[in-house]
Amino acid sequence: MYNYRMLEAARLEYVTVASVAELEDGQRKLLDIDGEIIAVFNIAGGYFAIADVCSHDDGPVAEGEVEGTQIECPRHGARFDLQTGKALTLPAVVDIPSYPVRVLDGQIQIGLPVE
Repeated sequence: MYNYRMLEAARLEYVTVASVAELEDGQRKLLDIDGEIIAVFNIAGGYFAIADVCSHDDGPVAEGEVEGTQIECPRHGARFDLQTGKALTLPAVVDIPSYPVRVLDGQIQIGLPVE
């Protein structure tokens, strides 16, 4: 899995996914972008985006409990860092994709890799 936050800006295309008003503190939004489900979170005014996939079993992770900037997979309890996608606990040992997020003119945008 890949941390797209590490890509150079020239290798990213930013896509608007919501306005700041649409995603209040503590909320998440699931998006289908070219067949990939991506979850965007507002945690205390910080915005994070991850692929909605648990690396342990390829099931959805975005509906899990959020504590700070960690999310827990609702099926088997693996925890991931919302900032980096890093797998933090077993049974997951592989990171999940994370995406850079920015706010521009009140619009939340995520950076997707340019092919």
